[in-house]
Amino acid sequence: MGTILVTGGAGYIGSHVARQLGERSERIVTLDNLSTGFRAAVLYGDLVVGDTGDATTVARVLRDYGVDTVMHFAAHIVVPESVADPLKYYRNNTASTRTLLQCCVEAGVRHFVFSSTAAVYGIPAGGVASEDTPTAPINPYGRSKLMSEWMLADVAAATPLRYAALRYFNVAGADPGGRIGQSTPAATHLIKVACEHVVGKRDHVAIFGTDYDTPDGTGVRDYIHVEDLAAAHLNALDYLRGGGAPVTLNCGYGRGFSVREVLDCVAAVASRPLTIREAPRRAGDPPTLVAEARLIGRILDWVPHYRDLPGIVGTALAWEWTLTDRGTDDVARTEQAKLSSPVVA
Repeated sequence: MGTILVTGGAGYIGSHVARQLGERSERIVTLDNLSTGFRAAVLYGDLVVGDTGDATTVARVLRDYGVDTVMHFAAHIVVPESVADPLKYYRNNTASTRTLLQCCVEAGVRHFVFSSTAAVYGIPAGGVASEDTPTAPINPYGRSKLMSEWMLADVAAATPLRYAALRYFNVAGADPGGRIGQSTPAATHLIKVACEHVVGKRDHVAIFGTDYDTPDGTGVRDYIHVEDLAAAHLNALDYLRGGGAPVTLNCGYGRGFSVREVLDCVAAVASRPLTIREAPRRAGDPPTLVAEARLIGRILDWVPHYRDLPGIVGTALAWEWTLTDRGTDDVARTEQAKLSSPVVA
């Protein structure tokens, strides 16, 4: 088996997948431009500092490392930002994926695991989405990812490349071993933001929208632990290596929690009250988005182990305290400025 290229492998989800790959002795190389990722998060294999939209760099990495599988995480992911600056998302999420796929076809890459999103569904009827729910994204982030899914399907129909597209719901938590977690400054994920408030990095937590048609008026989401999500990628790799056909699967637990329920859980885990402010709805946010997630268990033999919301919050909060103890805010700013080195072994 050849080397696995992990694009965006210095970021939050990619680094957890790369760590799990390394722990089972896979040969891996990470490509990341460090715009939101960190060198310290790359625990196995080499790090190549570069962009997935740079065909010369991508072609060289595929060739030099003998890559036969690509796991593609490099993307912008902030929904309100995508509404305000859509071309940024179409350039980085869609156009760069097109460049990456072209290089993969030319290099004879066999397997491609794609980091997609539940945002491709938009506002599904009843708030629950299965894999055959019509795709109707309501923001440029979701559309940029859906376009990449379409490209993958067309490439797979025309070439030997086979793929698994995994549609994430709301990812949270951190490595239970405390080695890596979500470190991005100015993050917008609810659990991350609430944990930053607990450790004193933010003076409050905002609830964006309290008038949704939900039980308590706040948005409802399906939260999945990053460790379970990472494990799904390894299962997808095994599935493709075993000759599996191209497939698109939801990654969630099939249950939803409202914003207020999540904040109550954070307060309970932290054993302290939160300062909460109510704010208007954010552009591009659906009221409810929950996975119908039985298919991934059937096809990939995926069994989640971290379904407990307090457990998800607990690992996220432990990681936030780790960052605070390390003074990692300063480290983060330094790391993100280091974009000059082409290759670091």
